[in-house]
Amino acid sequence: LSMFRQATRLIATRKGNLTSALTQNGHHQFTKTMFMSSSSSLSDLASFTESIEPSVTGTWKPQLTKIVATIGPTSEQLPVLKDLVRCGLRVMRLNFSHATVEEVELRVGNLKQCQGRHGNIHTTDGDMNVRAVLLDTRGPEIRMGKLKNDFSGHEMILLQAGEEITLRTSEDWADNGSTETDLFIDYPKLHKVLVPGSKVLLDDGAVTLTVTSVESSKELYGSVTCTIDNSGDLRSRAGVNLPGAVTDLPAMSAKDKVDIKYGMTKDVDYLAASFVQSADHVREIKAFMKQCAEELGLHPSYPLPLIISKIESQTALKNFAEILEESDGIMVARGDLGVEIPIHQVTNAQKEMVAACNAVGKPVIVATQMLESMAKNPRPTRAEVSDVTNAVYDGADAVMTSGETAKGKYPVETIKMMNEIIASAEKFAVDRPDLAGNTFGGKMFADCNEEGCIEASIAKATVAAAAKRRAAAIIVLAKAGSNLPRFVSAYRPNVPIVTFVPSSKMARQLILNRGIHPVVGALSGVSFHKRPAIAIKCAMDMGIIKSGDDVVIVGMEDEENEQQFGTMKVTSVP
Repeated sequence: LSMFRQATRLIATRKGNLTSALTQNGHHQFTKTMFMSSSSSLSDLASFTESIEPSVTGTWKPQLTKIVATIGPTSEQLPVLKDLVRCGLRVMRLNFSHATVEEVELRVGNLKQCQGRHGNIHTTDGDMNVRAVLLDTRGPEIRMGKLKNDFSGHEMILLQAGEEITLRTSEDWADNGSTETDLFIDYPKLHKVLVPGSKVLLDDGAVTLTVTSVESSKELYGSVTCTIDNSGDLRSRAGVNLPGAVTDLPAMSAKDKVDIKYGMTKDVDYLAASFVQSADHVREIKAFMKQCAEELGLHPSYPLPLIISKIESQTALKNFAEILEESDGIMVARGDLGVEIPIHQVTNAQKEMVAACNAVGKPVIVATQMLESMAKNPRPTRAEVSDVTNAVYDGADAVMTSGETAKGKYPVETIKMMNEIIASAEKFAVDRPDLAGNTFGGKMFADCNEEGCIEASIAKATVAAAAKRRAAAIIVLAKAGSNLPRFVSAYRPNVPIVTFVPSSKMARQLILNRGIHPVVGALSGVSFHKRPAIAIKCAMDMGIIKSGDDVVIVGMEDEENEQQFGTMKVTSVP
C-alpha cells in the first residue's frame, strides 16, 4: 500500500501542475479544446454499430480484461460451455459452497473438450483450449442453526422489529432448533467477540440485531441478548456477519481442507480463499497445499494452485497490505464486504484495492452482482453496464459473473454482453485517457516498481516500444518460471500479449493476468533465433496479427555463464 500511496502523491502532483497550467494559459481556451474533443468522441459514440458475433476463427482483437464465469446447473453442459468459451470465458469458477463431486467432474471434463483460438495452431502440444479452473472455497463461515420443525428445509420464521432475541451457542440449542426468540449460532466464542452496541447481521444483512448484553462469565457457549432492529424473514442455516468483530476462525474449515485436496487431484489452477483475515491465513493455506501435494505423491516441482485472497470483511481490509504481499492475487468480493462495511464505501474500497494490486503487479478480480439482472433478463441494467465499465477503468485484471451464469436464464448472453462492455470500455480508455482515470494504463506499476529487476526493465521498454510503434501485439518468449509475461502485463499495454510457454499449467496460471494470451509448446525444442518466426506464424493463425502489422518480440535467454540476457525486437509481419 505504500507503493499505492506513493503513486497517488505523484498523480496529485500532476493534477496540481495541470491546474497551474490552466491558470497561466487561460481557462477558456482549455474548455474550448476539451469541448471540441468531447464532441468528436460523442459523435463517434452516437454512430450505431452492430456487435460482431464471437468466433474461434478469423481476425481477432481480443479483450484485455478477462472474464471469470461461475459455472452451475444452467451452464455446465458441453454445448453451453462451448458457447461460453467462444464468447470470452477465460476462467471457470467452481463454487464449492454448492458444487458436488459429480458436478465438478462434469464441468471440468466439459471445459477440457471446448476449443478456443488455440485450436487453429497446429504446432502446439494438443492443448486446444487454454482455460483455467478456479476453486472457490466455502470458507470458515458463521451460520445460524436449523429452524425448529423445519423438516422440508423451506420453513421460515418472522423476526419483529423491537423484540428481544437471544443468540445461543451450546449444542443443546443446535439439537432443539432455532425459534423467533432463540437462535442457535455455530460459533462457541460469540459472546467473547461482541459487546453491548455491536451489530449482528443475519442473512446478508436482511435482518440486523443490536447487542444489549453478553454472558461474559463463560469461557465457551455463552449467550448474547439482542434487540431486533428491523423485521424480516429468516430461513435455516442463514449466514451471520459480525462487522468489526475480531474472531479466531481458522483459515480453512474441515470442508475446505477436503475440497482443496480434492481440487488438487483435478489440477485446479487457482484457489479463491474465502474469509481470509490475515497474512497468516494465506501462509497456512499454502502450507496445507504443500502437505496435500506430498500426500498425493505429486512431484516437488508441481505448481501449487495460485491463491486469490477474497477480501470480504473489515478485518481483511485493515490487514490488506500484508494479505496482498502474501497472496498471488486478490478478489474484491463485494457481497459480504457490502454487509461488513457501509455499502456506500464498497466502491471506494474497490478502487483502493484495485490500485494497490496494480501498483505491485498482482492480478485482481472484481466480483459480485456485476450483471445480476441478466439472471432473469436478456439485457443488463444501465447501472450494471457502468459497473463493469468502471471496473475496467479502475484497472481490474478480470471481472466475474456469479449467479448470472451459474443458474440464470441467459448465461451465454451474459458473457457475450460482458465481453462487449469490456471491448467498448477499453477502446474508450485508449481514445480518451483523460476521462478513463489515472489507474488505467499501468501508471501505478510504472511509478512504484522497484529498480534493479532485469525482467521489469525489459518489460517496461517493450511496452513503450509497442506504444511508440502502434504495434498490433507483443510476443513474449517465456521460459519455465519466468515472470516476464506478468511484468509486461503489469505495465498495461493496450495490445494483446501473446505469450509462448512450455507447459499447459504455466499457461493456465497466466490466463488471469490482463492482456495475456498464452500458447503452449509451440516453441519446444526450437533454437532461440528461430523462435520469433514461428511465434509470428502462431499469432497469425490465432487471428491476432496479420500481414503488415508491427509486433514487438521480447524474451529472456541464458548465456553459457548462466547469466540471463534479454532481447527485444520490433518487426513487421511479412
